[in-house]
Amino acid sequence: MPVSPRLAFVQCLSPSGLHRMAYHEWGDQQNPRVLVCVHGLTRTGRDFDVLARALSNDYRVICPDVVGRGRSDWLTDPKGYVLPQYVSDMVTLLARLNAESVDWFGTSMGGLIGMGLAGLPNSPVRKLLLNDVGPRVTESSLARIGAYLGLNVRFKTFDEGLAYLKTISASFGPHTPEQWRELNAAILKPQGGEWVPHYDPRLAEPFKSTTPELLAAGEAALWELFEAIPGEVLIVRGAQSDLLTRETVDAMKQRGKHVNAVEIADVGHAPTFVQPDQVAIARTFFLGQ
Repeated sequence: MPVSPRLAFVQCLSPSGLHRMAYHEWGDQQNPRVLVCVHGLTRTGRDFDVLARALSNDYRVICPDVVGRGRSDWLTDPKGYVLPQYVSDMVTLLARLNAESVDWFGTSMGGLIGMGLAGLPNSPVRKLLLNDVGPRVTESSLARIGAYLGLNVRFKTFDEGLAYLKTISASFGPHTPEQWRELNAAILKPQGGEWVPHYDPRLAEPFKSTTPELLAAGEAALWELFEAIPGEVLIVRGAQSDLLTRETVDAMKQRGKHVNAVEIADVGHAPTFVQPDQVAIARTFFLGQ
């Protein structure tokens, strides 16, 4: 079983020009069974190391760094940090992979990207796991995220940065010190003798410029996409999540075509899928094992 992934890049197009998106690849490159795992708003594809290792004998696992994060380029125009651009980039990635059909694991933002792709006509997405996200996002969770997104934080040491990330990630649930380190190591990078988060702070610009009207329009569009998804969908909710409510999960089960849901105790937003019982949920859904 591989210890670390292969790093590759694909060139994508935005209205302001070209940019490279990094992706981390696990498993046999010739395996026609492909699983794409996409991270949350300020995270990276390395969030899925544990899950990817566990599934790499069955899948070619692809874990991109969404543009503006990790090893990917930053956009020239921060107005491009929006869902349509992310979906477009993923279409380019799938063309590079020559993947006619994929399964999709999306945490938070990665789930929204998955919905945006899976709901399109002739979508390649076969099965979709939505990790603690749905078409409706609560105002309280947006306020929580907005409180730290885009802050110009700098740390004297790597461990100081890890301690900060553990604080803002407390809702992920209980983890060992080793698990926290593995989860957050890729989120920091050295800069000028200090450590800073590994994402473009301008991600906050379109996030904070969202009006109630734009939020309502976005939700309506996501519901339309969600209702159009033809394949199987599994919703995983952290029992203490402030972003995905039980009421939204119930509505998704009623309005979707083939939707099931599970809830994970003692976790908020969002389960990390590094714990064996969480990995088992994904394995059972995707592989029936």
